[in-house]
Amino acid sequence: MKWFELGLVLLTFLSGLIWLLDRLVFAKRRAAAAGLLEPQEPVVVDYARAFFPILAVVLVLRSFIAEPFRIPSTSMMPTLLVGDFILVNKFAYGLRLPVNNHKVVAIGEPARGDVVVFRPPQYPDQDWIKRVVGLPGDRIAYRDNTVFVNGDAVANAPVGRYVGKGRGDEMSGATLLTEDLGGRRHEMLEVDSPLFANHGVGEWTVPAGEYFVMGDNRDRSDDSRFWGTLPESQLRGKAFLVWMNFDSSAGGVDFGRIGTRIP
Repeated sequence: MKWFELGLVLLTFLSGLIWLLDRLVFAKRRAAAAGLLEPQEPVVVDYARAFFPILAVVLVLRSFIAEPFRIPSTSMMPTLLVGDFILVNKFAYGLRLPVNNHKVVAIGEPARGDVVVFRPPQYPDQDWIKRVVGLPGDRIAYRDNTVFVNGDAVANAPVGRYVGKGRGDEMSGATLLTEDLGGRRHEMLEVDSPLFANHGVGEWTVPAGEYFVMGDNRDRSDDSRFWGTLPESQLRGKAFLVWMNFDSSAGGVDFGRIGTRIP
């Protein structure tokens, strides 16, 4: 995604520069040289004039309004499924420049329970998605399949067995639970196996300006329990909507997920 973003910025800049230089300099020279004849516009200028407005609009929308992402893994099941295409609010946590992700306008900060897209420190060219569990200054613990925030257990309750489909079929039979994270309810999965009894167990203090993030599929998620807290500077935005789902192994498009809001 980072290379696509860089290419979009470069194409927008080059097409705009070509169009501007031609309008200010070269168009006048062609008109003077042609005299009474109709001046011929170079092909490259014609393309630049046609594509610059489109590229500029796409760049502004992707960088500052909403950006599409595709879910590649099972780490956020059952909230998000493999094959989900989601929209991410790019201004929820401040306006950031494309490519380098530098914040130029502060607007808000993540709340507990938000589902966020970010670039993990260990893989700065990749986009990951997890749920915010710990805020700056929080003490987070995870043991007995339960999250503790500042010493208080986060309430969760089993609701049955999960039935997956398509590429998520591997999670069939896992325990489906609801979790109340700061007044925000969402579903999560746990694998009933002694192999995962101590998976991700530990205690952490979240530094200032950083966040503790976890996947809803607790035993299939590579998150802050294993690589540490997430710096605010790595945030890309807040996920809010599933606009499409396509999983060829589940029969293609799942029309029932279109328009699903992300809790």
